[in-house]
Amino acid sequence: MSLSEDAKTELLRIAKCSIEHEFREQEPLQVHSETFAPELRKPGACFVTLRIHDQLRGCIGSLQAKFSLVADVAGNAHGAAFADPRFAQLTWPEFKQLEVFIAVLTRPEPVTFTSENDLLRQLQPHVDGVILQDGLRQATLIPAAWNSIRSAEEFVKTLKMKAGLPQNYWSETIHFQRYQTETFS
Repeated sequence: MSLSEDAKTELLRIAKCSIEHEFREQEPLQVHSETFAPELRKPGACFVTLRIHDQLRGCIGSLQAKFSLVADVAGNAHGAAFADPRFAQLTWPEFKQLEVFIAVLTRPEPVTFTSENDLLRQLQPHVDGVILQDGLRQATLIPAAWNSIRSAEEFVKTLKMKAGLPQNYWSETIHFQRYQTETFS
């Protein structure tokens, strides 16, 4: 995956337009994918992260490509601004200070492992995003999460806690997938 600079610029523009549209029209932006370049019309999954003065202000994403990349960016930007349950809805004054980061995901691939230690040895810090799934519990951490985590062991413990599991949890039914991202702002 390698997006052109024009595509990255357009996706950042659409993310900001999607948020601004809510302020102006009180509804999500409707994206007509057919009007965009072919690389933006292809199915894609992304996370949109919002920051103000280097502080997280919202992050919403998709793990599977269900829509065109441009539509996924617009929807996730809107969600990060107005539907992230960790934060109040974004305000207009905050919008003017907003930094937008987009992480476009590769297709998640299963990780085959024989033990937790084997899993930990396979993880690539600052490269792999990881999805944990066990029964109805699921969580993910994107590669950027490695910036605040010191080791693969801490990464997996954080992932377990995010899924609502104890840090030392392990079972025969636990599954992991990994993906990479192309991130830009």
